[in-house]
Formats: sequence, structure tokens, C-alpha cells
Amino acid sequence: MSNLKIIPSKSKLPISYPKEGAAGKTGEWRTERPIVDIKKCTRCMLCETYCPVNAIRVEKDTGATINYEYCKGCGICMNVCPVKAITMVPEPSSEVLK
Repeated sequence: MSNLKIIPSKSKLPISYPKEGAAGKTGEWRTERPIVDIKKCTRCMLCETYCPVNAIRVEKDTGATINYEYCKGCGICMNVCPVKAITMVPEPSSEVLK
């Protein structure tokens, strides 16, 4: 038998913020970017929860905002959004971003 105790967490979700890793800011190699329709956003936080790089933050006042320096354009956020408030659009050329 193990003496391991499970202590319940005080927070509902782990909170972390994107930070530059070994690959650097990886948003530059995206081919599509997610765009949020704030009028449709219900602040359900599913996009923030499922984003694999923690590039999305959902706030009560602003809704979902995306940190494009880290967003890889995978589209998971669009797929989990229950009200279809997120769409993927082609990424502008790198000349436009700079």
C-alpha cells in the first residue's frame, strides 16, 4: 500500500502563460490564424482550456484574445468552440506581419 495522499486543488484549471522555449516564438510559421468574433463569444473558456500552447486568454470584458506570437494555427480552438465564434483565415504574408 502506498502512503500517497491526494490533495484537492484549490483552483479549477492550471494557469500558465506562453513563454519563449527552445523553438522561440513559433507563431511565424503558421499558415492560418484564428479570428474571434467577440459578439459571438460566450466566454466559456473551452478555447483557452484546449489550446496546446496556452496562446489564448479569455477575460470577462474582452472575451477570447489570442497571442499570435505563439499561436501555431492548429485550429483546435475553432473546433471546440460551441458557438462557432472562432474561424480560421489564411495567414497574411510575412511582409505584412513585419
